[in-house]
Amino acid sequence: MDPLNRGRAPFGAAVWQAVDAAATSASRDLLTARRFLEVDGPFGLGLTAVETGGGDIAERDDAAEAVAIMGAAVSVPMLWKGFGLSLRRLAAHESHGQPLDLTPAVAAAEAISRLEERLIYHGDPRTGLAGLYTAPGAVEMEGGDWARVDRALADVLTAVTTLDEAGYRGPYALAVSPRLYNGLFRRYEDSDLLQVDHLGRLCAGGIHKAAIPGALVVDRRAARLLVGQDLMAGFASLDGVHCRLFLSESIVLEIAEAGALCRIAVAGA
Repeated sequence: MDPLNRGRAPFGAAVWQAVDAAATSASRDLLTARRFLEVDGPFGLGLTAVETGGGDIAERDDAAEAVAIMGAAVSVPMLWKGFGLSLRRLAAHESHGQPLDLTPAVAAAEAISRLEERLIYHGDPRTGLAGLYTAPGAVEMEGGDWARVDRALADVLTAVTTLDEAGYRGPYALAVSPRLYNGLFRRYEDSDLLQVDHLGRLCAGGIHKAAIPGALVVDRRAARLLVGQDLMAGFASLDGVHCRLFLSESIVLEIAEAGALCRIAVAGA
């Protein structure tokens, strides 16, 4: 089986390599959760579901009767985005060495990466997928106003201490909304030290700009990412003007210990 259908494309391996490189580079710039969570795989396109938790045994009074042992599983979503490359530009590139415009491939990779981040942090209640920021059982705390230069460190220190006392020793990663992240590049008064540098000593897993409304401290034991098929390009069709291609991947977040997550509700975020 050739799910990517690359053999039917009207161009050679060099173009595929260029498309893959452009897509991977664009994706890498936007993905944050992969930087601090364990990533397992790829396990292949056939990874469609992942079992979660242990089996539950239906209790029966009569020991002679059979019992039903029920498992639970979450689906592994496939993320897909189509795009087109000009047939004329492809021919000019292969025949005459003219530059190949890979902007459509970059835009498709960015769209898939934004969707991956949204699923990882927020999950999808319709399909039962939990997210890092929305996981039931995570620690929750009220933060202060991070416009005050000392408040971010105080809140993160409280969160880290809370996780530490619960047995989650780190290393910790910090994910914050774009506005809060940008505010961390202020200097402390009468100092050359940036807030982000100070927090970096506490959060060895890094500080990451993420699409969440507040802040989230993560111990690595909280979750891992399972990859079926990593981001790859494939051939779809020809329409006489464009070569229709697509990018796809399959990935799911598996939360192991929600108590290793601490959500901080930042005032005014």
